[in-house]
Amino acid sequence: MKRTTFIMAGGAALLRAQTAPSEQINLGVIGSGSRGTFVMTVFQKNAAVRVGAIADVYEPNLENALSVAAKAGSHPKPYRNYKQLLDDKSIQAVLIATPEHWHHRMVLDAIAAGKDVYVEKPLCQTPEQGVELVEAEKKTKQIVQVGMQRRSYDLYLDARKIVAAGTLGQVHMVRSWWLNNSLTAGTPRKLDGPLDWEQWQGPAVRRPMEVDRFRRWRAYSDYAGGIVADQGAHVFDGLHLLMNASYPLAVNASAGRPHTPGVDTPESVVVVAEYPEDFLGIFTINYAAMKYQSKNDQLNQLDGTLARMDVSREECRVYLQGKEDTPASVAKSARGFGYATDLHVENFLACVKSRQTPTAPMRLGFQAALVTQLANLSLKQGRRMKWNAARQRVEI
Repeated sequence: MKRTTFIMAGGAALLRAQTAPSEQINLGVIGSGSRGTFVMTVFQKNAAVRVGAIADVYEPNLENALSVAAKAGSHPKPYRNYKQLLDDKSIQAVLIATPEHWHHRMVLDAIAAGKDVYVEKPLCQTPEQGVELVEAEKKTKQIVQVGMQRRSYDLYLDARKIVAAGTLGQVHMVRSWWLNNSLTAGTPRKLDGPLDWEQWQGPAVRRPMEVDRFRRWRAYSDYAGGIVADQGAHVFDGLHLLMNASYPLAVNASAGRPHTPGVDTPESVVVVAEYPEDFLGIFTINYAAMKYQSKNDQLNQLDGTLARMDVSREECRVYLQGKEDTPASVAKSARGFGYATDLHVENFLACVKSRQTPTAPMRLGFQAALVTQLANLSLKQGRRMKWNAARQRVEI
């Protein structure tokens, strides 16, 4: 660890030791890959959090996360099965950061076990799963936060106020794009240790073990909705926040063919979502483009009758009618996009204590995931997909 990081971790560990047991939150981590381990370290910045258990079916990930947790003053129990972790009565809350195909089942099991839940996005794989999760949310007293950090991000919250104030006039179209390149990743590296492939597959269709499926699961429809779902959940949630939007009326999508051998989800997709608030949300994702700096790889443009607002990861710019060469205002986040996860985790932890509704409950997580699910159904069926919000189902 870098010296500054070590000092910060040591300080958090000291504060944690001084925190009264009644104020501590004992966290369990389910899924300790790169994202899960990173978000775990964000949790550990809060002196009230103690990582009490970690579950993973890939031994190298489990061992690494145990080591990272220990450096911040926690000494979690290792589990190779998440249900054993959920049976641990000492665990109050869980972070679920597994592949997408496990989210639905694990969230339901965690709620049934009386745990509060922070689950990474997308919330689920299908509309039916989403409906079930939202119904479960209505019946439980547990706190559930979906990891869509734009909901807690100051830049987006300030941008929402600009829209609400009428500065842009009437907004009938939002255009969003995300550019990157997944074609230059090369051959996935071999496994570094034991993997329980049967457990990892879980509710998915049974397939022979392939390293590529494990390393690049987001690109396989057995385990995820492709890059359009993975990143689209973030984008559409941000769009819903900015526009105060409800469920979409209908979604249509077009895509290019996959260019990575073996995978069955495309890198280049265009999604058009229609909303009852009288606007279109257009999302273009192209992971067959050149690589951009992260601050420049994603943009949302709200086209109003009086002005246009551009919201990127780090900036919000407003361009007035007739003066579009120079922004009328430029706003930046106080801490930057990277801090959005910290804010989102802190909101969850505050709600664990207060029992108030967090900024990204399951109903909002489902709303964002639903758009990309309808987009994938549109690609599969070759038609515009309609959503009946009253009956909570796809219209045939």
